[in-house]
Amino acid sequence: MSAITPLSPEQLSEHTPGHVHDPAPSLPQPRRRVLAAPEYHPPLAARTALRLDFNENTFAPSPRVLERLQQITAADLTIYPEREHAEIATAAHFGLSPDQVLLTNGVDEAIHLLCLAFLEEEDEALIATPTFFMYDVSVGMMTGNLRRIQTDETFAFPQQRFLDAITPRTKLIMVASPNNPTGITVSRDYLLQLAAAAPYAVLFVDEAYFHFHGETTLPDVGRIPNLIVGRTFSKAFGLANLRLGMLAGNADLMHAVRKVASPYNVNGIALDVLPAALADTAYLNWYVDQVRVGRDRIQSALTDLNVRFWPSEANFVLFEIGPRHAELVTRMRDKGVLLRDRSSDPGCNGLVRITVGIEDHVTRGLTALRETLQEMHW
Repeated sequence: MSAITPLSPEQLSEHTPGHVHDPAPSLPQPRRRVLAAPEYHPPLAARTALRLDFNENTFAPSPRVLERLQQITAADLTIYPEREHAEIATAAHFGLSPDQVLLTNGVDEAIHLLCLAFLEEEDEALIATPTFFMYDVSVGMMTGNLRRIQTDETFAFPQQRFLDAITPRTKLIMVASPNNPTGITVSRDYLLQLAAAAPYAVLFVDEAYFHFHGETTLPDVGRIPNLIVGRTFSKAFGLANLRLGMLAGNADLMHAVRKVASPYNVNGIALDVLPAALADTAYLNWYVDQVRVGRDRIQSALTDLNVRFWPSEANFVLFEIGPRHAELVTRMRDKGVLLRDRSSDPGCNGLVRITVGIEDHVTRGLTALRETLQEMHW
């Protein structure tokens, strides 16, 4: 079967309900929003080297998670997964009620569900770029009215310009703090100011990297009626392969999101091990401390190497390598270390991101980086 051919701009303008097409397309066509939406293309090469490219936990989840995995039986795999028990445990862990919490198939699904639940075609969504690309993808499936407020070269959040961009049509505001790929944060006070400025819009605060920074809006859930907070268990908790995220917000808003979620959206293995991961605070604190110390080491090394970087509050550091960014990434891969080229992000030309891992991983990454820059005569 041949591939689906996207509609031309002329065809898109005519592709409205009730319009008669002559001749008809040879194959069924996707919705206009699907045709127009951007695509996410992660690197497809084997990731068997040191993984300093995707901001994952570079070591392992809690030993308690591994113990729980060994207790799962063959019969357990035959049962449809139910979120309720894990959501009750998660809500209790965070001091919330179960109706304020929804577990999702990673934060990627959480973002998609928010757009599905709250965006009409005529609505606007608001983000500051560069930021997590999946905001573009999910918003684009629902509306063409995504407003992107570009930061300057400092990547500081454009606070006043962002507030000024809010209109009566703004229905969804998405802010990541710390932000990916920059590591820049937005203060809780400013986020609450945003929520107050647009009470008719959902404010989604993406706290995927919260553990490496520490400031959170989670205690404001319920008190701020239009606030929804996102968390992931892929980073500090080390459960990226199990695909597990969380939304927390006003119970009425969460009811709407729950309506558009599949009843079995999260796999049962993830649900089964989550309470064990949450309970092991000693392991979580150890891993977070490893990252914070390693982040300081990386930023100090970049200073010594005279490489410009942006101070980060996440488990990664963005730095500037210039026109030879692709060469650096390739040479580092040849040395067994994976980095992420962010040059295609808005305002990020020539920039590369390195994930911070445990002590040994940081040491190996920095050794390879020093050798590579020397070989490049950079």
